[in-house]
Amino acid sequence: MIKIITHSPEETIKTAEKLGRLIGAGDIIAFNGGLGAGKTTFTRGLVIGMGMKDVVSSPTFALVNDYRGDNITLYHFDMYRINSEEDLESTGFYDYPFEENAAVIEWSENIRESLPENTIYITINSPGGNEREIIIEDGGRFADSWN
Repeated sequence: MIKIITHSPEETIKTAEKLGRLIGAGDIIAFNGGLGAGKTTFTRGLVIGMGMKDVVSSPTFALVNDYRGDNITLYHFDMYRINSEEDLESTGFYDYPFEENAAVIEWSENIRESLPENTIYITINSPGGNEREIIIEDGGRFADSWN
């Protein structure tokens, strides 16, 4: 587990950029964090770190946005309105080629049972102001990158 404190949206983006440089095909990142915690801001940093030029926006109304790089696509899901396996199935979630691409999932707690075992969990807590506590649970995969 990696725990990072950031003090501004810019620091949150820089933290996510660092992680974005480590993300590859098959990676799924599941966010936990309340409304306004910084999940979309973190995704902006991931996209930058992955070398993509896309403008990141919340997928709240679209359910999924995709950001394309030269060799990989990052799918950005919002599962806020997903309440059942049937709801998840209706989004086409299982049809995406995750093994060749990567995904970030906001409101992942709504589909936790459907996520693969190697999912990277990121919890973003907002103790107040612009400060964010970012907890990355990755099974130790990125531990050396944060020292």
